[in-house]
Amino acid sequence: MIFVPLPFVVTILLALLFVSIARRENDQPKNSAFMLLIICAALQSMLIGLRFGYGVEWVRFLSPPLAAVMAPLVYFGSLQLVGPRRVGKLHLIAPHSIPLLMVLLSMAFWPAALDVIIIVTFLVYAALILFLLRSGADALRVTALESAGLVHRALVFAALVLIFSAVVDTLITVDIAVMNARHLPQLVSVGNVATLLFLSMATAVASRGRATGESSTHAPTTAPSSLSGSADDQEIMANIESLMSKTHIYRDADLNLARLARRAVIPSRQISGAINRMTGSNVSQYVNGYRIAEACELLENSTRSVTEIMFEVGFETKSNFNREFRRVTGVTPLEWRKSKGPTSKVAR
Repeated sequence: MIFVPLPFVVTILLALLFVSIARRENDQPKNSAFMLLIICAALQSMLIGLRFGYGVEWVRFLSPPLAAVMAPLVYFGSLQLVGPRRVGKLHLIAPHSIPLLMVLLSMAFWPAALDVIIIVTFLVYAALILFLLRSGADALRVTALESAGLVHRALVFAALVLIFSAVVDTLITVDIAVMNARHLPQLVSVGNVATLLFLSMATAVASRGRATGESSTHAPTTAPSSLSGSADDQEIMANIESLMSKTHIYRDADLNLARLARRAVIPSRQISGAINRMTGSNVSQYVNGYRIAEACELLENSTRSVTEIMFEVGFETKSNFNREFRRVTGVTPLEWRKSKGPTSKVAR
């Protein structure tokens, strides 16, 4: 019987995950950092399988460099959804090559420091990602508001997976130093492979965030004269509510905080802060409230299908629509229509 190590199974799963993301049908550019991360994770899982499943020892020299680039890739992928940072410029990318450089130097001159470098790298980037997301879903200024909440949770989970990986690597280091590597195959095959799988799944979910390609630098970075930095939250809310009711901007499926700020001519941080303080919701929940309110009206007073209504009010996926509808109303769209809609036969 052919022995197929667990890491090889995970490699196949990651390859399928990569293909599914690459073939995803939408007009938005793919998150290149997350795509590259999944490729690195698949390669890393394959190397683990070769080493601990078939005893191919030379591959151990390839694993540390791969590990050194994975945490920065999660960070770069997060930046692409946050904006307005330009991560494509060399002077911004160069500092993030330091972990890889340190790993290579350690492998050549000080192997004993290798594990510590990787552990610290994962912890540092986990902290950077959590700091980047500290303002919640509103931090994802160039991510479509429809998916901002889900993407934020996925990125936080990815940061926690990096911390988990650092813990696993610490256990591996202790096992080698104290227990003569007695549990090394199990820790690597289960702990590290689980990390690779969970990290890839988290970034795959995060990659569903549709960054509209509109840089938030188009939004004002300082308040205009009519709305100074000390502008009252009620005045900001009045402007936003007027924009929503008069232009129905919430129907734009690609609406994000940066675009909303540009249309309202109000800095995105002021909009986010005012909505948070006045409604207790983030911007995504606030905008989705308008979408759900119109959906309820259409479900009650028209015979259009739920899918048509979903697209009409600005949602792109049924899962997001159903989740937000239940959050706002406590019931599903069909249950709402059944209790509130016309008595005539309606489309579903």
